[in-house]
Amino acid sequence: MIYEYKNLDTKLLSELRKNNYSRRIKSHFAAYGTEYGFLRFFAVEKNKELLGLISVFNGSMMISSFEGKVFDSDVIAEAAGFIRMLKPESIELEKRYADILEPMLEGEYRGERRTEFAFVPKRTLPPLEVDEVPKLDDVFGILSACFPKLADSYELWLTDTSHRVRRGLSQSFMLGNYTTATIQYIIDGVALVGHVGTLPEERGKFHARQLLYWIGERLTADGFEVRLFARPHRVSYYDEIGFKACGVDIVLERILDNE
Repeated sequence: MIYEYKNLDTKLLSELRKNNYSRRIKSHFAAYGTEYGFLRFFAVEKNKELLGLISVFNGSMMISSFEGKVFDSDVIAEAAGFIRMLKPESIELEKRYADILEPMLEGEYRGERRTEFAFVPKRTLPPLEVDEVPKLDDVFGILSACFPKLADSYELWLTDTSHRVRRGLSQSFMLGNYTTATIQYIIDGVALVGHVGTLPEERGKFHARQLLYWIGERLTADGFEVRLFARPHRVSYYDEIGFKACGVDIVLERILDNE
């Protein structure tokens, strides 16, 4: 059974498996709680036993189980029906479950493989002039030139990012006026880097590499483990920066009618 769940608290959330999907769910709760229509939480239950949680935030679905709990084939089949009903733009969950779920959603969703990387520090912060509190409008100016789909979502991006920054759940960085990266969450001692972009005219000058390495060393010195996700063909690129591949998962992305 999957049903909307509003009785969340930090104790229950702490029982989730220690992975990216759980940290996403926790970051959503820490940012907004349960009182907003654009963020909904659902319980996954079988035989009156709570097995896991689902969050749906602006079209993105995260699914995670509790430590020691397993989603069997019946639960995954029910999740497939739940997904067809809500039609989220993307679904993220453990690869072992995504592998089962993907063929159930054939024709509606496609699986996109990505690699998870962990930063391996050298404990030396390079002398780089990085703005740690940039104007978010300047950050968006770079990102909108790099991610066309984001260009039409200024208000949504600004509202969410500024909200998370104020609560210490996120942070943006800028190198010069041409390269940026944003920490998407800082949860359970882990900082996830995302939205890395360089203006087209400044690409090929190693700006992103320098900034990512600097962020890795800076946040490691602050006591955080630094992670990021990227498509598998970028493994060598991140290896050179100081990140090492530590896993592979599958993001299920909805197939649009015009594709």
